[in-house]
Amino acid sequence: MGQGQKLFSNVDGFGALGMVWRALADFVYPPSCVGCGRKTKSGGAFCVECWAEVNFIERPYCEVLGIPFAHDHGPGILSAEAIAEPPPFQRLRAATIHDGPARKLVHQLKYLDRTDLALLMASWMLRASDGTVAACDCIVPVPLHRRRFLARRFNQSAELARHVAALSGKPFLSSTLLRIKPTSRQVGLSARARQQNVRGAFAIAPGREADIVGKRIVLIDDVYTTGATVAAAARRLKKAGASDVTVLTFAMAISGPI
Repeated sequence: MGQGQKLFSNVDGFGALGMVWRALADFVYPPSCVGCGRKTKSGGAFCVECWAEVNFIERPYCEVLGIPFAHDHGPGILSAEAIAEPPPFQRLRAATIHDGPARKLVHQLKYLDRTDLALLMASWMLRASDGTVAACDCIVPVPLHRRRFLARRFNQSAELARHVAALSGKPFLSSTLLRIKPTSRQVGLSARARQQNVRGAFAIAPGREADIVGKRIVLIDDVYTTGATVAAAARRLKKAGASDVTVLTFAMAISGPI
């Protein structure tokens, strides 16, 4: 989180006093575009140029993996990836392609402690959820192992999930799904290595099984790349009795033309 956000983030929701503090924060730390750094009228927003470069994912896309298509092939069409290797979840939806300004948002949230950006990102995710959040029973974030959490101090997926739950009025189950294996970072690993890295990494917290059985769950993560992490998490939720699992991410990494 930026210095101004750290100083003033705790005053949100305190009425007139909060408005005064936020105005002071904007004076000391002027709002700027999260994409390029130019000054803007309000914090957590893009300038016109960066907004135009955000690649939102819209239909037509694969009904299972949410991969966008260049052309409309008709209703219910599936991608080659979904046909060749059906995922352990029912569907995946993502708000944007992981490039340009959207990639910068992910980077700032994950590595620069810009948790103030999570609300904006969650609002895009809710729009992209294709009605699955409205139809679900609960919101579950992809968890961090306790060692990683202590080192990073927050879980970016949980920040996004918390805001998605608040915006939709759905229960936020922050500690039902656990990461019990201290996995290596997925960045730089091959698809096969990623799968091995997260094998057996997740478990249901003792006594929380009833949170999952028969429930329609939306599983939240920040970026979908090879899908190894969310597949492992979804597989554990299904094994615990979840009736339906939707994966909802902010961004999706796309390789090659779409």
